[in-house]
Amino acid sequence: MSLKDQITDDMKAAMRAKDAAKLGAIRLITAAMKQKEVDERVELNDAMVLAIIEKMIKQRKDSITQFEAGGRQDLADIEKAEMAILSAYMPAGLSEAEMQAAVNDAVTEVGATGPQDMGKLMAVLKPKLAGRADMTVVSAMVKAALAK
Repeated sequence: MSLKDQITDDMKAAMRAKDAAKLGAIRLITAAMKQKEVDERVELNDAMVLAIIEKMIKQRKDSITQFEAGGRQDLADIEKAEMAILSAYMPAGLSEAEMQAAVNDAVTEVGATGPQDMGKLMAVLKPKLAGRADMTVVSAMVKAALAK
């Protein structure tokens, strides 16, 4: 079953269970998926759906920090709940050791020697790690590897 179908089934289950919080978060996902399909005139595959969900999680993280900085813990809690529901659709994340191994493999694969090769390394790593690793952490690891 594709991720898109799973999300649709989960939406139906949330409707039946009258789980308003989960239903709201899943409707946000379906709205974002439909928007992408209409804008780009494509049928979404699992990788595209994961990219959408990853973007939504990043938006939630940014909102949480802003709400907490503004003293609005009630809104931050709502965002945290949505983020937990969104995160359930993401594949299991990589450990720090696995990310470091992927970075080291990419350095040898590309033959990177210095900071000027950062773009090449990220271009190799992004498709491999998308959805499974926080790319800002990966970027920091690449910088550290290239600084050696």
